[in-house]
Amino acid sequence: MCGIAGQVGGTDARAAEMIAALTHRGPDGIRVEAMAGAAVAHARLSIIDLEGGWQPLHAAGSTVIGNGEIYNYVELARDHQLADVLSTGSDFEPLLHLYAREGEKAFERLRGMYALCLMGGDGRAWLARDPFGIKPLYIMEHAGGLAFASEPRAFLKAGLMQTVLDPEPAKELLAFNYTLGARTLFQGLRRLAPGEVVEVRDGRIVSNWRQRWLPSPLAGEGVGRRPTDEGEPAASGATPAVTPTDRHSPSSDLLRRPPSPARGEGELLQHLDAVLEDSVRVHQRSDVPYGLFLSGGIDSASIATLMARLNERPVTAFTCGFDAPGAKDERAQAERVARALNLDWRETRFGEADFWRIAPEVAWALDDPTADYATLPTYKLAEAAKGTLTVVLTGEGGDELFGGYGRYRRALRPAWLGGRPAEPRGADPAAIARWRAEAKGPPEMGGKALTRLQQAQWADIATWLPNDLLLKLDRCLMAHGLEGRTPFLDPGVAAFAFPLPDRFKVRGRYGKWLLRKWLERACPAAEPWARKQGFTVPVEAWIAPRAAEIAQRIGQIDAIRRVKPDAPEAFKAGGDGVRWPLLFFALWSRIHLEGAGPAEALESVAGRV
Repeated sequence: MCGIAGQVGGTDARAAEMIAALTHRGPDGIRVEAMAGAAVAHARLSIIDLEGGWQPLHAAGSTVIGNGEIYNYVELARDHQLADVLSTGSDFEPLLHLYAREGEKAFERLRGMYALCLMGGDGRAWLARDPFGIKPLYIMEHAGGLAFASEPRAFLKAGLMQTVLDPEPAKELLAFNYTLGARTLFQGLRRLAPGEVVEVRDGRIVSNWRQRWLPSPLAGEGVGRRPTDEGEPAASGATPAVTPTDRHSPSSDLLRRPPSPARGEGELLQHLDAVLEDSVRVHQRSDVPYGLFLSGGIDSASIATLMARLNERPVTAFTCGFDAPGAKDERAQAERVARALNLDWRETRFGEADFWRIAPEVAWALDDPTADYATLPTYKLAEAAKGTLTVVLTGEGGDELFGGYGRYRRALRPAWLGGRPAEPRGADPAAIARWRAEAKGPPEMGGKALTRLQQAQWADIATWLPNDLLLKLDRCLMAHGLEGRTPFLDPGVAAFAFPLPDRFKVRGRYGKWLLRKWLERACPAAEPWARKQGFTVPVEAWIAPRAAEIAQRIGQIDAIRRVKPDAPEAFKAGGDGVRWPLLFFALWSRIHLEGAGPAEALESVAGRV
């Protein structure tokens, strides 16, 4: 929805300079406001209440700026009798009235994707990020106070941060294709963790805690302290409500009833249908055009099926295919689904020329980097959708919640059948130890120990999901002024899917078993039991002819020499997943550490293309 920036505490406020670096996130306008002990700025991408939803937003004695969407703002207004006090239709205004009534407990009532700063009428300031980490927020404590922003580039633009590389996260990037935890590649800058809520006084953090993405007993797990009493019922955001006026509204009783495998597959499928439909419904709330990115896979086909059900007009869907010999391409499957659902289907192609043009632009967009090559088609899709859509629904989170990855199935096999833990391979022991520390889940859930499958799912949701998949989605879409939404990553969906017994996720060679059963009925054209080609980008075919020249050039980049001295030899040798991460890191380093533009960075790394 936008970009936010500002500073809490002190007088050295540079909010205007910070937000100037984030105009791509909010092309509809910028507002900056100074107040006692703080300065905040907002670059707006107008989504909800186009006229009245400008921020900073003031109500009930408090002020808020936020990036993202609070999907249950309608239910919050209804359930807490706020209709007579709301002055806008903004999805963020109910939070201010709830905060005036119940303080920080109000954060637990939010259902959505958000990163926000709230300046309370009680004199307290808060920074908060949604429990899955869908929307980013970065913070830096310095002599003038606590600065925050949606992207690292804002701190550089304002002169608050120097381009000093932190080598440990850089090594993680090359080992895992993403970085771990709160540290970034810039020394002194950290991410707010998914679900983290921070209280700031006089420019310093005085307390914090984590909100989890599952209802009690995991929700609201304390880090610094817990704002609610033990034994308190789960916040209303943990159980999705239903708008009675919405079309095809599922039963509220069914949504609120805990799923019980003992009731049988039929009721689980009915419950799944209600939970997914409810999530897609609220994720469609928008005053601007919305659509989806459609691959040939299970997750996006599921989202497309529900969007087609909930919309009277054909839903616009964009699919990317690769023009390269031997490339895995699921356009034909996506087209079959689109025709069956009567979607307004748009195809975009990705070839070698696109690769060399887009690679440095992606490196620019990802100032907090992930070396996942899926960033490339995501960027191209966003480029194609710009001008037609403003909001895009995607399938991120389906694999993590419903058990879709092959590594989950391997983790369930005994060692003599090829089983092994679902964790990264090939990294040095210290990096693996850090990964395990970040990935460690709670010892139990609802009085039961997590299964091996649930432990693997938790690990991905804690590491890979926020610092790779969701980072990719945010940066590649916001670079084009688009908002990406993820209906699978919803408290109601998580509360249904994660506790399911393993047999409803993995059976034989199939992951996402229950989701496949549902899709088999809801959209047979998706062929949920057919063998999928998988998603790969043919980067190796495009890099290989230039490998020798690139190897020589990347060896001259200071960050490469510090982090991976043997990079030239490794690049020449190639191998599984070696060349693209090194090429990406070289481009990233030239742009974000050395100040080169995207075109200049490409020529210095790969020569004239």
